[in-house]
Amino acid sequence: MVENLTPIIITFIVYLVGMMALGVIAYKMTDSLSDYVLGGRRLGAGVAALSAGASDMSSWLLLGLPGALYASGLVESWIAIGLAAGAIINWQFVAGRLRSYTEVANDAITLPDFFENRFGDKSKSLRVVSAILILLFFTFYTSAGLVGGAVLFESTFGLNQQAALWIGAVVIIGYTFMGGFLAVSWTDFVQGILMFLALIIIPIVAIMDFGGFGPTFDQIRTIDPNNLNLMGGVGLIGIISLMGWGLGYFGQPHIIVRFMAIRSMKEIPKAKTIGISWVVLSMFGAVMTGLIGIAYFADQPLDNPETVFLAFTQVLFHPVVAGVLLAAVLAAIMSTIDSQLLVSSSALAEDFYKGMIRKNAQQKELVLVGRFGVLAIAIVALLLAQNPDSTVLELVSYAWAGLGATFGPLVLFSLFWKRMTRNGALAGMISGGLTVVLWIQIKTETGFFSLYELVVGFVISSIMIIIFSYIGPPPTKEMEEAFEKAKEMDRNR
Repeated sequence: MVENLTPIIITFIVYLVGMMALGVIAYKMTDSLSDYVLGGRRLGAGVAALSAGASDMSSWLLLGLPGALYASGLVESWIAIGLAAGAIINWQFVAGRLRSYTEVANDAITLPDFFENRFGDKSKSLRVVSAILILLFFTFYTSAGLVGGAVLFESTFGLNQQAALWIGAVVIIGYTFMGGFLAVSWTDFVQGILMFLALIIIPIVAIMDFGGFGPTFDQIRTIDPNNLNLMGGVGLIGIISLMGWGLGYFGQPHIIVRFMAIRSMKEIPKAKTIGISWVVLSMFGAVMTGLIGIAYFADQPLDNPETVFLAFTQVLFHPVVAGVLLAAVLAAIMSTIDSQLLVSSSALAEDFYKGMIRKNAQQKELVLVGRFGVLAIAIVALLLAQNPDSTVLELVSYAWAGLGATFGPLVLFSLFWKRMTRNGALAGMISGGLTVVLWIQIKTETGFFSLYELVVGFVISSIMIIIFSYIGPPPTKEMEEAFEKAKEMDRNR
């Protein structure tokens, strides 16, 4: 717990009030469901890129990844390498094509909406199944963020877990409930900047305080030479599992929805440059924070490795600066939870309520359903987060794998393979999600069955997409024409 709390509390209050103010402004600009779940497709390059990065990384970037490096050394950086590769490929190939194709596919505003329109699915099975799977895995993902918030408030203010969970949840639910996608994107833009600065500043100041690179890395090596060994005793299966995290990018609705919301195709190249730079530099800062923590806290090891970032803010900085840096952790948590709540509520409003219950529902009615969907999903996630043994990395790992295996191959094949059909989409989606759930039940510590469930699910889903796309009728002429139109739009950006 931090000794001089007053400056930190003031900083937190100012930050939280600012986020709520953005929510109020966005509330006044939200009239339709398209505004609420996609911001009316009017995001600029900078907001789209930084909000995508911030909603992507969450508390995992400031708590989970540095904690993994602090606990196990450089070998854990394979996760960061895999994620960096996934982010680059996502921006390079998926962003433009998804932006163009969702516009061509009857101006789809959610992923389930896109899948239904892309494959001309009159049965609505794609919409319903994808919405169910989004709700399932996002509930776990949201819980991960709430656990991260609890770690922050417990470590900083000495609060018990219950109080910590509710304080963070109330603010996040508040501005997401009011402002929808615009509020989420604007706040994520600010939060992305905070996260980036925090991850650059802390490693630099920590190394300077310890006496420079030489003494720092000598101390890390002295504690355990394997701390600086990239292989670190990990075998091929381990490297594939860690690198496999990068496969998850293509199936994360809360990230790729930013591609759908970019103002125009001309904004894509600029957004790509900003987005890739943010991800690579931020993850490098997180890796360095964890590594340096091994040397810095050698005399007084941390009980919880996931608090290494928080510990640095408390020992290196003035309370006012510490307050800003701690606000960056809260920003990371908020930026992901708000996006996940919004995607989940859009699945309820657009894909269940409008798609299955009231097809002629008015826009204001749908926005209201979306807002109360935020409340319902948040309450379930809070209940899951009550488990005191839950860690940020474990919860994120499960949800990331579930979403990545369910939607990653589906998104890639639907964007780049003209021959894909509804049968292939449905088979791939179901098999990917089920594989993740089942693989965890048989997973072992070593050997082939220790492979990360995302890798297995991604491969199974891809195979099922190909097989079942050749079972049943081929794509219609309209589907093929839409594919070529989206391809041309992407090429001409």
